[in-house]
Amino acid sequence: MSSVSATCNIIVITDPTGEDPNGAAAGSMSFAQNMFQSTFLMSKDNHFVVLSGGTGSSDSRLDSIVEAVAALKNNASSASAASLASGYTGARLVVGGPTIGASVSGSFRAYVITVEDNSTITVTPYSSGTATLEPGQKGAIIHLRNTAGNPMYGTADSVRKETAMNIGKMIRDGYPATTILAEAMGEVAKDSGEKYGGGGVNLISGLSTGDMFTPQQMNETGYPMDEPYSKTCENCGWGLGFPSAENYDKCPMCNHDLKTVYAYEALGNTLTVSENSVSVSVYGSDEPGLASTTQDVVKSSVVNNGYDANAIAKSINKAIDNGLIVGVDHVEPKDINVKKDSKAVGVYFTALAGDRSSPEWDLPIDSTVLNILGSIQTVIGIILILLVVFRSRLLKSFQK
Repeated sequence: MSSVSATCNIIVITDPTGEDPNGAAAGSMSFAQNMFQSTFLMSKDNHFVVLSGGTGSSDSRLDSIVEAVAALKNNASSASAASLASGYTGARLVVGGPTIGASVSGSFRAYVITVEDNSTITVTPYSSGTATLEPGQKGAIIHLRNTAGNPMYGTADSVRKETAMNIGKMIRDGYPATTILAEAMGEVAKDSGEKYGGGGVNLISGLSTGDMFTPQQMNETGYPMDEPYSKTCENCGWGLGFPSAENYDKCPMCNHDLKTVYAYEALGNTLTVSENSVSVSVYGSDEPGLASTTQDVVKSSVVNNGYDANAIAKSINKAIDNGLIVGVDHVEPKDINVKKDSKAVGVYFTALAGDRSSPEWDLPIDSTVLNILGSIQTVIGIILILLVVFRSRLLKSFQK
C-alpha cells in the first residue's frame, strides 16, 4: 500500500454553541492515493474530528492520530491535542469541534479565519507552532499543500489564501458550515488539483460521507470532487450516480429534466440536515456503486412516499429489475430498517452467488413444468414464447 497524505484539511465552525445542526463541519482530500476514512475520523458522541496528513511515514501519522483521539476523549483542548503532532516527524493534525474550537499543528501551511459579530473578517497565515481558532469563535482553519506529481503543482499558496477569504465571506453572510465546507472543497479541487476524496463530516449532527468518495481499491485515487457525481430530478426526487447517469437525460419516473450534481455539491447535500434529508446505510454487499445508487433510490422513495418500508422495498426492487442496482437479490420490507425520528434508513442486501448480476427471473410458469416437458418438442414453442415476452429483460441480462 502506497503512503497517503491528506493535503487539504478544512474545519468550519459557524455555531460555536453546538445548537445549529449544520453549524460545524470538516473534511479532507488530496491528489494522493488511498484517501480512506482514516483521514477524517469523527466522534459522534464527543463531537470532535481529527484530520490527518503530513510528510512523515504512515506509522508516525497513525500513532499521532491515536494519541490525539485519546487526548480529546479525556477532554483535552483542541490546541493540546493538535500539538501532539510535533512529537512525530512530518505528521500533521487538524482537530476541532463546535464547542472546543479548532487547531492545527505539526507540518502545515494554513490560514485561520475568524469572523466577528460585527462582520469583521480576519485571515491569518500560520506555518509553525500551533494555530488555533479559539472556543466560542466563529471561523475556520484551512490547510493546503500540493502533492508531488499534481499537474497544478505550485498553486497551493494562492488557492489557500483565496479560499480562506471566501470561507470568511460565507461565514459572515450566514451560510451553514456544511455548505461552506462543500463550496471550499469544490474551489480547492478546481483551482489546485488536490481533488480526490476523502470526504467530510457534520460534527453536530454526526453525519458522514462515509465511502461516497473514498477509493474502491488500495493504491487508487478517490472520486474527483470537481467532477459530476449524479443526476437528480428536482420534481420527484429520483436520482442516479455516474457513470450510469450518463444514460439518462430525462427522469424515468416523471420525464422531467435532470440536474447534474457535482461531487462537492453531493458532499454538501449529504452532510446538511434539512426537512427532506435522509441518511441511508447499506449493508450486505460491497458491490461498486451499490451504496450511492441505493441512497438515491431511497431518498426518491422517501420524498414521494415518506418513511414507508414497503414503498422503499418496492422502489429498490424496481431499480434491481431495471438494472440500476446489480449484484444483489430483491429485498423485502423486513430488510428495510426505518428510523423516522432520526431520518435514517438501513438497507440489508443479500449478495447474489457466483457471478450473477441480477436475481432469477420471476417467470409466469413454474420451472418444474419446463423440466417435465423437457423431452417434448412443444417445450421449444414455450421457450420461444418466453423469449418474446421477456426479450427486453434478456437483452439487459445479455448486456450485463
